Amino acid sequence: MIHAASLALALAAVWLLLSGHTDFLLLGLGAASVFGVVLIALRMDVVDHEGQPVHMGLRLIAYYPWLGWEIIKANWDVARQIIDPKLPISPTLTSIKSTQRTELGQVMFANSITLTPGTVSVRVLPGEILVHALSKNGADDLVTGRMDRRVSAIEGPEPDSDIGKEPG
Repeated sequence: MIHAASLALALAAVWLLLSGHTDFLLLGLGAASVFGVVLIALRMDVVDHEGQPVHMGLRLIAYYPWLGWEIIKANWDVARQIIDPKLPISPTLTSIKSTQRTELGQVMFANSITLTPGTVSVRVLPGEILVHALSKNGADDLVTGRMDRRVSAIEGPEPDSDIGKEPG
């Protein structure tokens, strides 16, 4: 039920931001449309932990500024390479280790790689992602595992861990 409430809240926020209307009639119609969409989504059984990852909470929100900074740095690097008359690119395919435990985590990691200019996730396999990079430096940055560790941290502790369990 928390996923449905999260979906309703997100839809209402987007509706309010895009419409900008605050008179009673339009707010009521917006609330009715949000309610209808949530009911349809529940009936279709598409409201789940992947579509509305509320379990990731603040960890996910803290990840976005870091990813934004990585995107800015990569943009600068790609622009510098393209503007250079010598065109110092060295396209490469690299296999990157992926330590995420869930499919959602792997997809987030692969999407984060693709969002970063100069790199594209080509194939996602259990435990690894094949990445095409514009330069060897871009691939080497991924090999260090910083982004992998960040995305793994978003997933939180292992569900089978002993955290919060009573001793046996």
